[in-house]
Amino acid sequence: MIHAALAWGGAVLIGVSLGLLGSGGSILTVPVLVYLFGQDEKLAIAGSLAVVGVIAAVGAFAALRRRQFDARAWLSLGIPGLGGAASGAWASQFVSGQVQLGTFAVIMLAAGAAMLRRPADTATSPPTAPHAALPLPMLLMLGAVLGVITGFVGVGGGFLIVPALVMAARLSPLLATGTSLGVIAVNSAVGFAAHYRELSASGLQLDWLTLGAIAAAGIIGGVGGQQLASRLSATTLRRVFGVTVIVIASAMLGDLLL
Repeated sequence: MIHAALAWGGAVLIGVSLGLLGSGGSILTVPVLVYLFGQDEKLAIAGSLAVVGVIAAVGAFAALRRRQFDARAWLSLGIPGLGGAASGAWASQFVSGQVQLGTFAVIMLAAGAAMLRRPADTATSPPTAPHAALPLPMLLMLGAVLGVITGFVGVGGGFLIVPALVMAARLSPLLATGTSLGVIAVNSAVGFAAHYRELSASGLQLDWLTLGAIAAAGIIGGVGGQQLASRLSATTLRRVFGVTVIVIASAMLGDLLL
């Protein structure tokens, strides 16, 4: 009973983190699938992309309706991310699931540390000087790199996309959060398609019933998270989430090394 409560509580938290911060969903999804639902690493990474992609797509459409979405920035990061996600997923077939999980944990540690170090005004202050945005070629390159990370370890990359949109594309935090969900959705879709093809070839089958239930729970959490986003301190939430991510990543690395 306690294990089931933790598993489904984690599923809701995936959506809440995406709705509140525009990131964090996939960082939680892979550990939830591996350690709480007992799935194989490669199945969990593919499943994470499916779950996070669906939750992010629903959140992105909601942000679009509220006009908290920047189409130009989405295209700048999303289009090159498609090729990057496909490349990362292709490369993942040459390493074991444990190598992917270890890489995932290291990325989690870096993400958690970045969340704790980020100055408060980066998250709360609107951007100034629109002309300071990075040139388009650099945004395209950044989008491709984020796509590779997404495809290789099943991370949507919101913890990188949101600050990139704020600091490089010069979007407000609210616009960056909504736009990030759109980038995560397209990257996750391409990465999942590539992983699914490899899994099918190797005879591994995804647990669609569990993934669908997690996605539904995450969507509910995501809607609630978006409603809370304008009421709660983003700085405090980011710090709490950063500590949580570091603790989970440390436990994952300990499990892999012992």
